[in-house]
Amino acid sequence: MLINISDDQEVLKSLATDDAFLESLLLRITNAKEPNANEMAMLLANLAKSDSIKRVLTLTRAVPKDLSTSKNAMDQLMDCFVKGAEGRYNKNADLDYLSYFFADMAKHPEGRAYFVTPQPHDNNIIPLTKLTVFTEHSSLIRRRGVASTIKNVAFDVPSHPRLLSSSTSDGVNLLPYTLLPLMGPEEYGEEDTEGMLEDLQLLPPDKEREKEPEIQKTHLETLLLLTATRKGRDQLREVKVYPIVRELHVQTDHDDVRESCDRLVQVIMRDEEDEGEDNSGKMVTEIEGDEDDEIVDIL
Repeated sequence: MLINISDDQEVLKSLATDDAFLESLLLRITNAKEPNANEMAMLLANLAKSDSIKRVLTLTRAVPKDLSTSKNAMDQLMDCFVKGAEGRYNKNADLDYLSYFFADMAKHPEGRAYFVTPQPHDNNIIPLTKLTVFTEHSSLIRRRGVASTIKNVAFDVPSHPRLLSSSTSDGVNLLPYTLLPLMGPEEYGEEDTEGMLEDLQLLPPDKEREKEPEIQKTHLETLLLLTATRKGRDQLREVKVYPIVRELHVQTDHDDVRESCDRLVQVIMRDEEDEGEDNSGKMVTEIEGDEDDEIVDIL
């Protein structure tokens, strides 16, 4: 009932600002024996439509045994999501809907900062790297939420060097996890594969492309956001993003995906000589935005 009525703004405000109710939800979601954990995660995702829920980012609470080593509620939810995939933490729940909650947290600057900041309590692991591995997961809900979280984080241009870095110590290595879902079993010529990321070469003949057009579009929009600086555009060119997008354009039957392919290709294939740049490499004249450049708000 609460899931269904929480789209009412008055109900949403009442639930989202109630600290005791929030703790009750967190207690149940992180409980390995809670039979309704999935429903609780759905409700939490709905409550994230209220800006007041971003307090979860700094909220501390008791550490759930066998789940996390952190007192931070957001860390605990991340651990719950990762360990809970396919019912491995709670046999009654897959906790996929937490990915929708993360996407809404990443709408806030504080949320984006959390996802790209190494966590000292967790061997300095960058939280976003815990989510990128799910871009090709079997669960549509998990893939959609993770893709939207990644896109929302990519709105933070200063974090792009970290997002694009493949460093094992302080990089997210985002490109393979964003590009692989866009690829099928197609074979590429030598010219196309020269410089392509190793993880994207010699894919098996049964490699399947992401089937959901909306998720394809989200990944393309993430790549477009990563072209905000000259360094980002150059890196996308160097790793041969164009041939991958070209093949997707050929294979898709969806106009929205084709349009997103076209927009990305126009940016990475254009002549840079006449573009104004500041010292940071950011374009002086910004790419014109439309609804595709807006932060993802999963309904």
